[in-house]
Amino acid sequence: MARVYLDYNATTPLRAEARAAMVAAMDVAGNPSSVHTEGRAAKGLIEKARRQVATALGADGADVVFVSSATEAAALALADRGIACAEIEHEAVSAWCDPRLAVAADGGVTVTDPAHSSLQIANSETGIVQTWPAGLAMSDATQAFGKLPFAFNWSGADMAIVSAHKIGGPKGIGALIMKRGLDVDARIKGGGQEMGRRSGTENVIGIAGFGAAAEAAARDLDAGVWTKVAELRNILEKRLSESARETIFVGKDANRLPNTSCFITPGWKGETQVMVMDLAGFAVSAGSACSSGKVRASRVLRAMGYDDTQAASALRVSLGPETTEGDVSAFAEAWLREYEKFRARRGD
Repeated sequence: MARVYLDYNATTPLRAEARAAMVAAMDVAGNPSSVHTEGRAAKGLIEKARRQVATALGADGADVVFVSSATEAAALALADRGIACAEIEHEAVSAWCDPRLAVAADGGVTVTDPAHSSLQIANSETGIVQTWPAGLAMSDATQAFGKLPFAFNWSGADMAIVSAHKIGGPKGIGALIMKRGLDVDARIKGGGQEMGRRSGTENVIGIAGFGAAAEAAARDLDAGVWTKVAELRNILEKRLSESARETIFVGKDANRLPNTSCFITPGWKGETQVMVMDLAGFAVSAGSACSSGKVRASRVLRAMGYDDTQAASALRVSLGPETTEGDVSAFAEAWLREYEKFRARRGD
């Protein structure tokens, strides 16, 4: 049977619009720092993409700094600043923060000093969406971008980070969004590209793909695509909960990303579930892609109060615009078959 991809929070398939923009950019030979015609053509592609990303993010008038990834953007924004965050943040953020902010059982984070804190919009593992305080130093918008209505200009945050491959763009390109007038210390020095914030010849092809993907993602959001995805997510959870009564759906009653279902079947290791579902033809994950393959309990779930057994028994299914009801039904049937085998091994 054809494989079914249900790991959109890890990365998304490349959009046709992004592919076309990248192929066209391959024929632009100039270095964007050169002043001749060919160089200006390459620079023009970058500036077009900068406008596309800014518009999609509601960041007109802000600075869009292209970098290699949201991970690099986080380092550029947060290094050596003494910013506070919560343990549920992606490791790309928590690596540069003091994870001292309190996390409630429902996944909500209490921010006491927004000006010195970073708070994600939505969690990649659970899909839980945060209530935002005004005046945040930074926010990780990577998972929310393109899935939730969001405008950087009204968010009140000083900075935000995003990544192209979460919205149907290419891997290896991201951006730091900054209020106009703010600055950061460049971590990669040299030629002074990207307004002096990130040196190195720009990835013109990747940037062009990012811009096209951002524009297309904004259209999808306006068209209500993710409302339909949420309906499929709810169908999946209803089907599984009817037969797997012990399974816990994390954040079920919280505001979540429309595509994300994280569920715990105590004692059935998430990594084992990923492997058996892979063999059955389904791509899913046990949590953040950056920590997959590392056999350990989810620190996000532990921060929410789940014990080690529960936190090691989670599976994340993340849907996308291309997911069909048939895909969801096929996954549910396959997962429930494996669940019954698990119960039999346990002696139920």
